Amino acid sequence: MSTTTGLGTLNVATIVAEGARRHRTKAAVVTAMPDGVHELTYGDLWERVRATAGGLRSRGVQRGDRVAVMLPNVPEFLVAYFAVLAMGAVVVPIHLLFKREEITHVLSRSGARVLVAAGSVLGEAAPAAADTGALVVGVGAGEDVVSLTALASEGEPLDAVVATNPLDPATILFTSGTTGQPKGAVGSHFALVEQVNVCIIDVFDLREEDVVFGGLPLFHTFGQTVVMNTTLRRGATIVLLPRFDAATALQLCTDQQVTAFLGVPTMFIALLGAAEQHDARPPFRWCVSGGAALPAAVLERFESTFHAPIQEGYGMTETSPVISVNPRGVPSRAGSVGPAVWGVDVVVADAEIEGRIVPVPVGEPGEIVVRGHNLFLGYLDDPESTEAAMADGYLRTGDIGVLSEDGYVSIVDRKKDLILRNGYNVYPSEIEAVLHRHEDVASAAVFGVDHPVHGQEVHAAVVLRDGAAGSDAVDAFVREHVASFKYPRVFHVVDTLPIGPSGKVLRRELTRQYSA
Repeated sequence: MSTTTGLGTLNVATIVAEGARRHRTKAAVVTAMPDGVHELTYGDLWERVRATAGGLRSRGVQRGDRVAVMLPNVPEFLVAYFAVLAMGAVVVPIHLLFKREEITHVLSRSGARVLVAAGSVLGEAAPAAADTGALVVGVGAGEDVVSLTALASEGEPLDAVVATNPLDPATILFTSGTTGQPKGAVGSHFALVEQVNVCIIDVFDLREEDVVFGGLPLFHTFGQTVVMNTTLRRGATIVLLPRFDAATALQLCTDQQVTAFLGVPTMFIALLGAAEQHDARPPFRWCVSGGAALPAAVLERFESTFHAPIQEGYGMTETSPVISVNPRGVPSRAGSVGPAVWGVDVVVADAEIEGRIVPVPVGEPGEIVVRGHNLFLGYLDDPESTEAAMADGYLRTGDIGVLSEDGYVSIVDRKKDLILRNGYNVYPSEIEAVLHRHEDVASAAVFGVDHPVHGQEVHAAVVLRDGAAGSDAVDAFVREHVASFKYPRVFHVVDTLPIGPSGKVLRRELTRQYSA
């Protein structure tokens, strides 16, 4: 008898099965589609999950197999995701913007037997599936592939959620690959379910009557765990938006009486811009920002415009994802992502020491390291990368931060995003926070470009508000508020900033563009 894993069972798909038992006729998902708004109840969602799991079984998918899902924020994502988990298999979400080569890498690396893909991505996805021998199941596709609906009619519906060990793999999420080919972070049923429980018990004031905005991509850990799984576990309703557009989101949130808005900073900035052009105001009761640092000026403007508090938090794929969040019911501490959530330990360690964790004094910057129930199982078939990411039982996040006396975490920057100018460290997010305070700036990103004299030069790409005369006033403002070695010597006025699939500004893309 095993003494390390015990006899208990746990499965993420229980969230939907129990939701159907407790809230059968209640709306689980409301989706904005071109032909109108569609509703799916908890009962109907579970029936579709059961039928789809049966169809996958009829095609030979077994417990422990991997099934890839490449879908936008539509009900079929939930159906496929929970069907795979319910039968004891492992779900592999894929970024919608991945190209054939990247999709092939994910499919071959994960060994996925099936790819459930939207018709809009089949041009890239179908050849990748052909390269790896994966069966393609289409959503909104033509007659060339089996549809998800047809698949659901092929087998006997699943009777009940398959009993899985809490530490069995549930998901494989491939990181964005900014440091090379994407690595598959393996998440357990235990880590994912415990994250949901912590969010509900300790982090959010989430109620059954809440209506939660679902604009964060569900293929990303933030959207999956914090929006989809947490909302359904609580018995609330998700309003899905397949493709984020600020004006559409503002109107949809108003029409559907959305009470909780969760997003990344670029979404909050965009919603503020839409609010300047439209009178619609949703009844937001609480909001959450994550994925990147939220400039204090944006937080203040948003709370003033929408009269709802923002809880800023911090996490990553490898931590399932939540590490810390500003507590509910307490004004967010500007510039901080709050204390560690229940059951998670955060230490700020010397970033230059490899192989062991050496804490730095309180208030001094260092690398944020984490341990707790939220850690992943490791990188898929990559023990070397897993070992390199760990030290003394802690995960090294690669983020630079400081810890206050009372345990609040403040992110200074990504270790890899540091700009080294004349031997001095420049943290882009610090300068971006100043830029966002200027009335002419709609959004901004700071990045480093190699320089023959200074090592790196500080550049800023800014999107100006309508009517702004130019960047000179912004330049003068920043020079006034930051040390001389930090302010951007070069300004680029742009129409848009490059945004990744998870909503983060791609600083490295700006570095690449302007280095050329």
